[in-house]
Amino acid sequence: MARIKAILPSLREKKRYLVFEVFSKGKIRDYSGVSKAIWQGMLSFAGTKGAAQAGLILLPEKYNQQAQRGIIRVNNKQVDLLKASLALIQEVDNVPATIRSIGVSGSLKKATKHIAG
Repeated sequence: MARIKAILPSLREKKRYLVFEVFSKGKIRDYSGVSKAIWQGMLSFAGTKGAAQAGLILLPEKYNQQAQRGIIRVNNKQVDLLKASLALIQEVDNVPATIRSIGVSGSLKKATKHIAG
């Protein structure tokens, strides 16, 4: 049985890691509410096709609950679309909140430095 050839690095989609912070009056209890708000914001702003092209991958293991910061992996051409959709989010888990982007990095190691503070 012949193996499928791997995609060349020049043909792969490039990715960026966006670090975000949630500002709210109270603490957000769990990451699932934040994740749901981000997905709803992206779908309402960009639609299904835009969200699919962005290739969002939320990283729950990189979420800092005390600082309310986390990381999202996104396609490099859709970073501005993600930032715009995050800016339009007004509540997380029925708590008034805003989400602000802190920075964008090309590597996960550099993005994790922004989470601690």
